[in-house]
Amino acid sequence: MDSVRIDKYLWAIRVFKTRSDAAEACNGNKVRINGATAKAAKAVKPGDTVEVRKGSALLSYRIIKLSESRMGAALVPEFAENLTPQSEIDKLRPPRETIVLQRDKGSGRPTKKERRQLEDLMDSMDF
Repeated sequence: MDSVRIDKYLWAIRVFKTRSDAAEACNGNKVRINGATAKAAKAVKPGDTVEVRKGSALLSYRIIKLSESRMGAALVPEFAENLTPQSEIDKLRPPRETIVLQRDKGSGRPTKKERRQLEDLMDSMDF
């Protein structure tokens, strides 16, 4: 096997859950091979560097071996070297701060004053 389609390869090394997600990312100019944008049918070979934009994070991989079939997560390091800096990986994680708004059970509906205070609080947090 000399080369593999980039959408198949990204799906095989578990960057995307489905091959159609991988193809959609390729066709949406979110995938680069050696610095050049790549469509889904573009062939990759060992030694190529692949960059994938997922959300606000830019993931980078160096291809070691090729595979057309999906593999377990434990086998991925044999096929692709992850070059992504930790700062980019942290962008994929949800923020650690979570606010839980809860009312005591049995306290009933909020009064007009409480509702306005809640709305002001939510507006100031800028969700």
